[in-house]
Amino acid sequence: MKSLVVYDSVFGNTEELARAVAGVLASGGVVAMKRPEEASAADLSGVELLVVGSPTRAFRPTPATMAFIKQLAPDALRRVRVAAFDTRIDVEKIDNRFLSLMVKTFGYAAKPIAKALRKKGGSAAAEPAGFSVADKEGPLVEGERERAEEWARTLMPS
Repeated sequence: MKSLVVYDSVFGNTEELARAVAGVLASGGVVAMKRPEEASAADLSGVELLVVGSPTRAFRPTPATMAFIKQLAPDALRRVRVAAFDTRIDVEKIDNRFLSLMVKTFGYAAKPIAKALRKKGGSAAAEPAGFSVADKEGPLVEGERERAEEWARTLMPS
């Protein structure tokens, strides 16, 4: 299986998870990793699985992540399985009512990424996934890398 993992990362946490996902996918085929500003529609040639990850910034994916998806043709992901993930602060572990309300209203990055990928013709390989960081700049919460690897295994054909 040929896969492409497109990821943006501000503090290195999303990149760490993208590398973990790519490592799992590599056991079943060829995997390329690209930052969104380096990726183009040409990179999708022959790709069977596209995984896109972004940190959650102001309750959204990064602008670079969405710019990558936006520049794709409307049917660019037809016959491509797609999956999305994000890194986020778990608001349930922070006693901040305002932040909790904002998250309930606006959400995290993975769902808008998944929706945008489906609008470009992709078929969902998995539900969007979120992985927690301990603080604004990280690090990843213990066990999240392993959880990302497990999620990546669900993306592999059976």
